[in-house]
Amino acid sequence: MTQPDTSPNDSALPSPPLGLLALSLLALGLGLFTGLGAVVFRGLIGLIHDAAFLGHFTWHYDANHFTAAAPWGAGIIMVPVIGGMVVTFLVVNFAPEARGHGVPEVMDAIFYQGGVIRPVVAVIKSLASAVAIGTGAAVGREGPIIQIGSALGSTLGQWVRMAPEQRIILVAAGAGAGIAATFNTPIGGVMFAVELMMPEIGVTSFLPTALATGAATFVGRAFFGDQPAFAVPALAPLGTNPQAAATLLLFALLGAACGLAAAGFIRGLHGAERLFERVPGRYTRHALGMAMVGLLIYILQRAYGHYYVEGVSYATIEALLNGQMTASLPVLAGFLLLLFTAKLFATSVSLGSGSSGGIFSPSLFMGATIGAALAATLQALHVPLPVSVPGFAMVGMAAMVGGSTGAAMTAVTMIFEMTRDYGIVMPMIVAVATALGVRRLLSRESIYTIKLVGRGHAIPKARHANMFMVRRAATVMERDVQVLPAETGFGAFLSAEEETGRMRHVVVTEDGHIKGVLRINMALRRGLAEAERSMTLGQLANRNFTVVRESTIAYEVIRRIWTKGALMAVVVRDNVAMPRGADVAGVITKEHVADSVAETVMAYRDE
Repeated sequence: MTQPDTSPNDSALPSPPLGLLALSLLALGLGLFTGLGAVVFRGLIGLIHDAAFLGHFTWHYDANHFTAAAPWGAGIIMVPVIGGMVVTFLVVNFAPEARGHGVPEVMDAIFYQGGVIRPVVAVIKSLASAVAIGTGAAVGREGPIIQIGSALGSTLGQWVRMAPEQRIILVAAGAGAGIAATFNTPIGGVMFAVELMMPEIGVTSFLPTALATGAATFVGRAFFGDQPAFAVPALAPLGTNPQAAATLLLFALLGAACGLAAAGFIRGLHGAERLFERVPGRYTRHALGMAMVGLLIYILQRAYGHYYVEGVSYATIEALLNGQMTASLPVLAGFLLLLFTAKLFATSVSLGSGSSGGIFSPSLFMGATIGAALAATLQALHVPLPVSVPGFAMVGMAAMVGGSTGAAMTAVTMIFEMTRDYGIVMPMIVAVATALGVRRLLSRESIYTIKLVGRGHAIPKARHANMFMVRRAATVMERDVQVLPAETGFGAFLSAEEETGRMRHVVVTEDGHIKGVLRINMALRRGLAEAERSMTLGQLANRNFTVVRESTIAYEVIRRIWTKGALMAVVVRDNVAMPRGADVAGVITKEHVADSVAETVMAYRDE
């Protein structure tokens, strides 16, 4: 018997993908370059910041310490404005994609553009974001380095011939490497790429990402040291007694507050973008927004001694975590809520008017102030539970990040790595889960996806293994199939069928051997010409089919149908060496594949 040809059709296949070893080596190199990119980027921020605020040119800038008062006096109001004009010039003339916080553009490239990002984006994003952060825009440095690392990965994926899905892996790996080098969080970098960037997760995607983030972290540590992003005092473990359980409820309350704040942040930023779009002229709208930010930081400095919300604002977080903010508890709580409001306003105005920078650092700031304010309030009320301002600030950071970005696992992992305090992991899990749930009730989209949804580019909110892929052909196939000899007349077949309005699947045999397949819409049979009715099934049968066994898994069935471009797969019993028509158990068409996929996806549907 002549078996159907199941060899791949080379003309229908894309270029062969790289091997895992080659892809991993490319990712390793990408991580090294992204780490160096993070070093250069932070150096640029320091150079511009010191020149803009202190009047001298140095590369060293420790964002964990408050910036001294600028010698310009009230002229500091104009510093963000001047920086904003430079940012607008760079974005408008060279790379519009560099505007905003960057991550939505990377996600858009992954899900809608085959991982293609213009190489110039890496350069312009570095310059624009360094100028924005250095001159006081209330944005973070992680968004830019994510976009920079992703652009480097995309560029590498375009230079080296590879399949689009492998280029996407490099884009995601570059994103993870960027965030790992920025915060000294290698695990968090991997989690960020896996949770937010990768359409699929497997060895071929995880291994290159892990290598890239590891290499980037190594480079970052070589220049910045091995210390965590924030130095915090050791906190007492929570324990497992009833008092600890009651304290967890307070952390859940903190999570709910952060979820509410995250929804406000998402709506506030989105609203600011739409509001500023009404202001004519990009330069005018950005100058207006940055003048507001400049005035705000000047007022804060004059009234409270520090700029507080300018740039990445890590100094405020560090002061909270180390108990350096001293005031009576009610006054402290009120001041922290004021700082939260100021940061929310400054970040929304900065990005809404056209600045370039991330939202991760602002989320850390807002979460820390909410957490510390709640702790100060509980202490003022003399709640008989172990309430710690630094502990609640750390948990608030994770809850705000997880709630606003939707990356719950990333939030827990990164805050743990940034503080290296294992005792807060369990409270963080409770708070992050609560924050994410509350935010989802108030705002379906995250701060990353709301911008893309506005473009009509929906991003899946869940990643799951398609359980359909491991089903056996016997559980997927259509069993209502007729096996008929080739000499059967088409007209006789139609006359024998009583029912209408359904699709009939026919396997055509010749001397008992499988020779072809047919799919016949019985609802249209009356419209067939008499000449067609006089033909035999053998004349009408489609020879382009493939044969699979009942035990063949769905993944292999799909591969065979796709590589051959087959009309359907004929399923035969397992226990026969040379299958004949009598051994046919059913058929699988693309519709059956789609139905089975839908059945498994619905189990994970996003309400």
